[in-house]
Formats: sequence, structure tokens, C-alpha cells
Amino acid sequence: MATEAQLRANAKYAKANVKRVGVSFYPSERDIYEWLQTQPNKQGYVKALIRADMERARGE
Repeated sequence: MATEAQLRANAKYAKANVKRVGVSFYPSERDIYEWLQTQPNKQGYVKALIRADMERARGE
């Protein structure tokens, strides 16, 4: 179990360095949402898609 000092340090680090993004899905995008729900690692899946897009953009 983490000590209070460790928890405070982790929270301070996260506040300064971690970026978060939220995504909303409208009813017309239900298919996208349902597909994402089937992925075992949603964060990894989204990051892999973004990295592939970045590579494709660099190659153009």
C-alpha cells in the first residue's frame, strides 16, 4: 500500500505531466463505440491507431 506521501507525489506528477482526452460517441456512431468496446486494451488500441496515422502522414 502506498503511503500518503507517495500518493501526494504521484498526484503532483500526474497533474504536471499526464494529459487526458475524453471522447464522446453520438447515437449515429454506435458502431464505432461498440467496436471499441470489443478491444481488450482500449487505450493501447487508440494509441496504435494514432501512431499508424502519424507514420502514414510522415510518409506522404
